[in-house]
Parts: sequence; structure tokens; C-alpha cells
Amino acid sequence: MNAALLLQHYDQISDAADSVDRLRRFILDLAVRGRLTAQITADDEVDDLLNDIAKHKSVTERSRRRISANAPERLSQEDQPYPIPLTWAWVRFGDIVVSRDSERVPVSKADREKREKTYDYYGASGVIDRIDDYLFEKPLLLIGEDGANLVLRSKPIAFIARGKYWVNNHAHVLDGISEGFLRFLEISINATDLTPFVTGTAQPKMNQAKMNSIPVALPPLAEQHRIVAKVDELLALCDQLEEARNSREATRDKLTAASLTRLTDARSIVEEFRDSARFALGALPSITHRQDQIKGIRQAIFDLAVRGKLVEQYPNDEPASALLERVSEEVERLNSGGRKAKSKATNQNSEEFPFDLPRGWAWTTFPKVGKFGRGKSKHRPRNDPKLFSDGIYPMVQTGDVARSQGRVNTFSAKYNDCGLQQSMVWPSGTLCITIAANIADSGILQFDACFPDSVVGLVPASEFESAVYFEFFVRTAKSNLLEFAPATAQKNINLGILEAVKIPLPPLAEQKRIVAKVDELMGICDQLEASLSAAETKRARLLEATLREALEPAQGALKAAE
Repeated sequence: MNAALLLQHYDQISDAADSVDRLRRFILDLAVRGRLTAQITADDEVDDLLNDIAKHKSVTERSRRRISANAPERLSQEDQPYPIPLTWAWVRFGDIVVSRDSERVPVSKADREKREKTYDYYGASGVIDRIDDYLFEKPLLLIGEDGANLVLRSKPIAFIARGKYWVNNHAHVLDGISEGFLRFLEISINATDLTPFVTGTAQPKMNQAKMNSIPVALPPLAEQHRIVAKVDELLALCDQLEEARNSREATRDKLTAASLTRLTDARSIVEEFRDSARFALGALPSITHRQDQIKGIRQAIFDLAVRGKLVEQYPNDEPASALLERVSEEVERLNSGGRKAKSKATNQNSEEFPFDLPRGWAWTTFPKVGKFGRGKSKHRPRNDPKLFSDGIYPMVQTGDVARSQGRVNTFSAKYNDCGLQQSMVWPSGTLCITIAANIADSGILQFDACFPDSVVGLVPASEFESAVYFEFFVRTAKSNLLEFAPATAQKNINLGILEAVKIPLPPLAEQKRIVAKVDELMGICDQLEASLSAAETKRARLLEATLREALEPAQGALKAAE
């Protein structure tokens, strides 16, 4: 197996999700199973290594009165996690290393505050430049002052540490017969699923007893050196592949962003826009290779829709101002008992409005186009069982709206008659907008339902037929609405902010054309997402096959190991 072969195969699957990380894991997995390098009969026996380990431990632990000249015991057949070459041996981690945790020098709080931060710190989050609980400054025994130690974090990850460094009480400092030996153990630990040996979730920990019980597949020392060299070679190649992929993805992102920026530029004249649209819709599928890039395409389509740049304007369409005037009486009736909507609309283009409108459009607000208000949930506590027992009235929460993707098809609970009395029913077709937790998420109810005061509802006047266009607008305005949310743990905006939001309203006939065109383009995006998903699945399968073909040693070497 060679790096050139791996590079040749990698071109086929480089766009697979986490391909480089998976490649790194696969390399380590093959390394600790004896399948990355060939076994050589001229190597010393692994028993010779086990005897050398016993001698090393007897010397280094003499001062602790734990003298033992016995070689580490091999694991029984039932305790061995997987098959290994016959020239290897399964042992316990604690039997082949020497713990040096007791040699860490405690540092007082006052000393930590006074001392300069001149040493690396090894703890649960890696290597950072700061002072912590302990100072460790003794080199690896038996190989001189330039030696190294193996540090095992509680996260856990193992790595080599050199010289003088800080550690906390979650990091174990270990010694071995040589630095090369520790380098192999570093690979072995990082390739092992250590979940059974770790306790805690928020702050994972591994005590010394758990660490000592980790099974390790140990090859002869000469083969360890070959494995370390091969792993270093392949991981360096992985770094190069990752750098190349990141560069390629950055180029794709720039191309996608440039296409969308040109497409959504409000100052483009009609001819330029049509050219941009043809390029974007034709080129984006070829330069789009990730699901997250489709989100930008969808957002661009919504932005074009509410700026009057998605479909043509027809001079014979009734102006939006006339539509607003005609529905004003109905809107006032819908909002009776609440805030009254002013009937006069404006199509004025001035600095107070976000952008210029096409001919026939008008600026308006939510209270001018329908019934607009917050949901109700007066009773406290809101989760009182007496509101829900034997419930029959669907109750929608902010999470249902956040997950809706424009159509609210789920509900979180059902109110009974008692619950309904302290709430209200909104009809199917209501536009829901969240104002707490998930701000300005939107979706249209697909059934009659209640919702709490953390959700605002819009029931458009009857002439609008549906709230779909307004839902498109909320998606484009969401980022701006977030700026009105206070910087608190629970972000929220109030009804007054939403009432003042300016909405670009097209003529009714154009609204229908816009909705039809958006539905058509969303269908194309759905197809593109499905295509990307299928391609990703195919790349993932090809990745597995390619890795095995490129990384498994020759069958002759495998037979020799058996």
C-alpha cells in the first residue's frame, strides 16, 4: 500500500461528508489491527518486549515499593476485542505504562496568578497557553532530558508532551520504555472507542483504574516503529487532502455567493437581471455540492419574490393600493376588539423604505392586510394538566412553527374545554410567526389550532386567498427582525415591532404569479437536494470501498500474519 494509490482513489470520493476525518479514523483502525503494515519474521518476539516492559517497570517503580519483574499478562480469548496477528499480544494498558501522576507539582492559586504563562497547558481541551493546577517538568526516564511523556486526557485523547508543561487533574501523565513505544500507544489509544472507560457527560472523566483496564493490541517493537512511520506518512497526506478540499469548497462558496449576490442586487436593470437569473439557475446546480448551499438558493428566491424581480409586472394588473383600500373595512372588522388598522396605504419610494418598489406595488403592514394578533395562553402554569386532560383542540408551540418549513403540520398537545377557555382557536390558513425562543420562524397552519402568546397570527382578508406570499416575506425579513430582539437569554420581540414592519405588497394578480413561480423553483430546489442526498450516499459507499481497496495490505501479508 502506498500514498500515491490513496491519492489516486481519493479524487473519486473527496466530496463525501467528513471524508478526511473518516480516512484518518480508518488509518488508525487498520494500524492497531495489524493491517496497515506487513509482519516480518525477522522481528523480535513480542514476549521480548513484554519482558523489557517488566524490567522497566521494576526500575521506575522501585521507589514506590511496587516491584514486579513479571511480564504483563496476556488477555484471555474472551477478553480480546478483535482478532490480531499471531505475532501480537493483547495486554492491559496499565500493565505496560508507568503512571507519573503523583509527580505533578501542585501550584497554588496565588502562584498561578503571579507566574508568567510560559509553559504549554495540557488538559481536557487540548494545548493552551496558560497556567493550571499542576506543573510537570520531569523528562521521560531512561532516555535523557529531551524525552517525552504520553498524556491521556479525560475527553479522552492521547498525545505526546515534551519538556515542562502544566496539567490539570483530569490529565494522566504516563511513562514507557521509549518514546517510540509511547508514540505507538498514542495511536492505539486514539483508535480505541473509550466510551466504556469514561464517566460523566458534561465533563467526561477517566479515572486511573478505568484507564489501566483499557485493552491494547501490542506488536513487536520493530513493527511498532513501522506502524508509527506509516501512520505519520498517511496522516500528513490527509492534512494535504484536507487543505485541498477546504480550498476547493471555499472557491465553490465564493462562486455561489457571487451568483446569488448578482441575482439579488436590487439595482440591476431588467436585462442584467434576466442574464443573472439564467446564469444562476443554470450554473448553481453544477457548483452546488452541499445541502447547506441550497438554503442560500432558497433564500435568494424568496428575496427576489418580495422585491418584484421574480415574475413580470403587467400594467393592466389592479394596483396594490386599490386592493388595500378595498379590503380596509374587512380588516377593521377582523381586528375589532383589538388595534384598528389605518386604511390608507402608500406606494411612496423614499429613504424610510428598504428599497424601491416596482410599478403597481405598495408598502403596507400586517395590521392592514388582515386579523393580526398574539395567541392566548392566560392560565399559569401553562403546563397545568387540567388544561390538557382528554384534550381535543390542537395546540401549536413555537417548536412546531420552527420545524414547519412553511407549513405547520404538527402540534405539541391538545387542549380540553378548560384549556380552550383560556386560549382561542385560529383557523387553518393562519400565518404563524414566533416572537420568543425561535424568533421570526414562520409557517401556515394546515388545521384549526390554538397557540400561545409566544406566537403571532395573521389571518389575511378574504381577497388574498392565502397567506403564502406573506410567509415568503417573513422569511426574507427574519434576519432584520432578529436585530430587534433584546440581548437576553430568552430572545423575544414584541407585537409592536411586528406591527411596524413594512411589507412590499404586489398587485393581487402578481401575488398569484409569484406564489406559483416560487412553488416551481422550490420544487427544483427539492430535486436538487434529493440529487445531492443521493450523490452523498453514493460517495459514502464509494468512500468505504475505496478506503479498503487502497489501505488493506496485500492478501499475502494477511496470510503471513495468520
